Amino acid sequence: MVLIIPFGVVAGYLTVAIAWQLTQAGVSVTKVASIVALSYIPHVWKFVWAPIADSTLTQKRWYMIANVASAVGLAAYGFFPTTNAGLATLTVVVILGSWATTFIGMATESLMAYSTPEHLKGRASGWFQAGNLGGSGLGGGFGLWLIQRVPHPGIASTMVAVLCLACCLALFAVPTPERSHGGASIGHNLLESVRDLWKVVRHRAGALALFLCFLPVGAGAASGLWAAVAGEWRASGDTVALVTGVITGVIAAVGCVIGGWICDRIDRKAAYVAYGLLQAGCAVGMALCPRTPAMFVTWTLVYAFITGLTYAGYSAFVLEAIGKGAAATKFSVYASLSNFPIMYMTTIDGKAHDRFGSAGMLFTEAGLCVLGAIVFVAVAAAFGWKMTARPGAAAPDAALETP
Repeated sequence: MVLIIPFGVVAGYLTVAIAWQLTQAGVSVTKVASIVALSYIPHVWKFVWAPIADSTLTQKRWYMIANVASAVGLAAYGFFPTTNAGLATLTVVVILGSWATTFIGMATESLMAYSTPEHLKGRASGWFQAGNLGGSGLGGGFGLWLIQRVPHPGIASTMVAVLCLACCLALFAVPTPERSHGGASIGHNLLESVRDLWKVVRHRAGALALFLCFLPVGAGAASGLWAAVAGEWRASGDTVALVTGVITGVIAAVGCVIGGWICDRIDRKAAYVAYGLLQAGCAVGMALCPRTPAMFVTWTLVYAFITGLTYAGYSAFVLEAIGKGAAATKFSVYASLSNFPIMYMTTIDGKAHDRFGSAGMLFTEAGLCVLGAIVFVAVAAAFGWKMTARPGAAAPDAALETP
């Protein structure tokens, strides 16, 4: 949980603090959605360089290098103008900072995959995503709160970046697993990583998990635009900072832990699809209710809790599918596809908002989520997928294995 916090902080600072600054400067929601969507490009393509992380340095060394690089990128956010004129330069900085965080994710995911026994993968996923979404809420909320109170945005971004570096201390509490392909050349290790990946995707369970990652089910894309559309609910800057930041982080983290716990007791793919349908229902509810600050607070927090459920469900079914060998590579392939729907749904949400308003944006997201769920169930049924309870659901915590 602690190790993945900087990953979430960088994303949260963009979607809350930077998004709020851009809209205050008169930048359209479509353009804000575009820069948020572009920040996912490195996460969509990170499977290309993931074998390098599996084949070279240890997970801890990659983590420290990536955390320093992403902290520099985060600090740089505050030194570029958040205006229409400065949007192109800011976009480049955002993409570079996002690229650095991909190695934070790969290092943490690899450590988690190697150290978690089968019957605890749901709960491990829950705590992992609690750090991700909690970090996103805390980074965005605390960042926006600072921006409104310090003399220069660069001071705010630098302070948040320094706090991210402190997460490196958690490495002392984590064992370093042996490399599954250690002792050979980098080229040989890369080839073995690709072979490990092929072993996963050629089986039905791995293929279905890969397909599910691609669908717009449980993407939670609207959460990246709350700060940009908050004015329609007459929510103040402090309300946005508190609700879509700190409180959302806590609520989402609780959702992650609960969602992970549930995933250790029922079919993990089924749980993820069910969470996605709950998220669609939340979007519809928000679209139908009055545009008041109270409704903004209520529905964004409900959405945050359900997003916590969906993120935990995603990590749980991916951990179940990939096993241990070349974990960074395999997890990154699944994560790359799972970031693709977040990217395209953020873009769709932004365009739907500017054409149909906030209600149209929410109805569009909900409709595509339901459609994705129907498609997955149909395809999975054709491949003979049957929902089952977890075989290790009743396993006690004391059965934790030594990595």
